[in-house]
Amino acid sequence: MAQQARAIRTRRVILESAAAVFAERGYERTTIGEILVRAGLTKGALYFHFASKEDLALGVLAAQMLDEPLTPQPVKLQELVDQGFLLAHRLQCDPLVRASVALALDSGAMGIDRAAPFRAWIDQVSEVLMAAKAQGELLVHVNVTDTAELFSGAFAGIQTMSQILCDRNDLTHRVLVLLRHVMPTICTPAVLIRLEMTESRARQLAVEYDANRLRHEENLTESARA
Repeated sequence: MAQQARAIRTRRVILESAAAVFAERGYERTTIGEILVRAGLTKGALYFHFASKEDLALGVLAAQMLDEPLTPQPVKLQELVDQGFLLAHRLQCDPLVRASVALALDSGAMGIDRAAPFRAWIDQVSEVLMAAKAQGELLVHVNVTDTAELFSGAFAGIQTMSQILCDRNDLTHRVLVLLRHVMPTICTPAVLIRLEMTESRARQLAVEYDANRLRHEENLTESARA
């Protein structure tokens, strides 16, 4: 257990170090040596977790996906709302998630599959929409794939604009505006009035997420010391 906990922490250190160097120098100019210096680890420790710089970049790209499942909701579209709020919070507070999104948008990052996180988000949104459709939450005209691609693309656009304008300080508000424009066009009126699309909901989710992350880190620390 202690060895596993140390391995998880080491992997996180490597990813965070790589993300920082990728953000500063860009993917193509970054070297494994620079990442090792930043991480303070040996080459063997890095290659135990990642086979190459490309593999490491894919690990950074994957970091923007939720690292723990959302709490299931009776109204499935509430889960889509919650996904948007939580990603906004993570973009504001987690350097690894910020670097992951930056790498996905780095047009100079040749040789890595920058489309992977977009496909993953589209698939995740589609999954929620399919569940919502099965429960009769969607209007009859809604195409799940088109809607998932629209929502994912719109989110990518507003987070980029928010980053440029104010370092994402207003991102929660912008996500709220997006949700309040999109949801009435895809869900039934009976479901719409049940959706909790408020900044207080966003704050509650952020507090719960941070508390869970802190408990996880504390458990890893205790396990590594055992």
